[in-house]
Amino acid sequence: MNLTDTLRFASGSLRGARTRTLLMMLAMSIGVAAVVILTALGEGARRYVVNQFSSLGSNLVIVLPGRSETAGAMPGMLLGQTPRDVVLDDALALLRSASILRIAPLIVGAAQASHEARNREVVLLGSTPELLEIRHMELAQGRFLPETDPHTATPVCVLGAKIRRELFGSEPAVGAWLRIGDRRFRVIGVLASQGESMGMNTDNLVIVPIASAHMLLNTQALFRILIEAKGRDSIAQAQRDAEQIMMERHGGERDVTVITQDAVLATFDRILRALTLAVGGIAAISLSVAGILIMNVMLIAVAQRTQEIGLLKALGAPPGEIRRLFFAEAALLSMVGSLFGLALGEIGAAIIGLVYPALPVAAPWWAVLAAFGTALGTGILFSVWPARRAAQLDPVMALARR
Repeated sequence: MNLTDTLRFASGSLRGARTRTLLMMLAMSIGVAAVVILTALGEGARRYVVNQFSSLGSNLVIVLPGRSETAGAMPGMLLGQTPRDVVLDDALALLRSASILRIAPLIVGAAQASHEARNREVVLLGSTPELLEIRHMELAQGRFLPETDPHTATPVCVLGAKIRRELFGSEPAVGAWLRIGDRRFRVIGVLASQGESMGMNTDNLVIVPIASAHMLLNTQALFRILIEAKGRDSIAQAQRDAEQIMMERHGGERDVTVITQDAVLATFDRILRALTLAVGGIAAISLSVAGILIMNVMLIAVAQRTQEIGLLKALGAPPGEIRRLFFAEAALLSMVGSLFGLALGEIGAAIIGLVYPALPVAAPWWAVLAAFGTALGTGILFSVWPARRAAQLDPVMALARR
């Protein structure tokens, strides 16, 4: 038989047992779809983290109060874990480094904001004008914080898009007065809607000069310091300079953690890639189960088709030809089941993307190829035993169904 005849014979055999064929195809397609969907989720999580860090800014170095190895968690996040506060003068001292382009000290807290009869709890962020450039924020109206002495409290504020809608409605916000805590601030700008980034939704922020935030929150301690290096080649030097300057200002004690955006991103990337491989491997186990099902069903098929096999051998078909026929059936079955599983997996990933639009769900190319190749290889591999058993049948005994 040539290849065309072999495929025609295999497809005819599969059509002759529709229920059996459908069950085997379903098992194979479910395994492939599971691999595609789970790896798509893992890759989507990885891309989401990458996008979130990219939105923070470029050439970024971050100074966090406290040491991670002593805090046992993210430094500066737990009360009582920082031996010494990081203050505004510490942040300004970082500008001595030739590798640092600009800095943006941050202080974060909650406050009550009100305008006329409307009031709500807001996230108050104190910083400097450089925050706009470092964090790649965009303004929808007005202007950002003024270029003044950072030690001077100025009664101005910039609102997030959602805060502006909730407190001012259809009224113009720029130029209006807003009460925050026990002080009045003039609104000078409104941020463009940017959504959530690394757990902070800019639409819910009220940004004030850092000295004003110190008074409203009654603290001098900074939440963290954002540093923008002069270029990608300067990031490592900027990190070293920041550590050295902070150590000098804190009496020779290393009580801050300085991390780079690239280092944190690389760590998350490695973790999420490993997770993607792990869940893909777990899903691939179902392909082995499908392969075992194919083997069992084909062993039953050999028993049911002994006369057919005996007739082929009586007509002169050698054992190798019988094996090829069974291999062709398994390959055709696995291929059709795999293609159906790939389509099912892509549809499932698309549905997840619609339900969670913030998650860029997409199966990586290597997962698609691996799922297809594994399904095809598994189907053929588990057909070896049934094929050998069929090839070893005696034609006379097979025709007599013995």
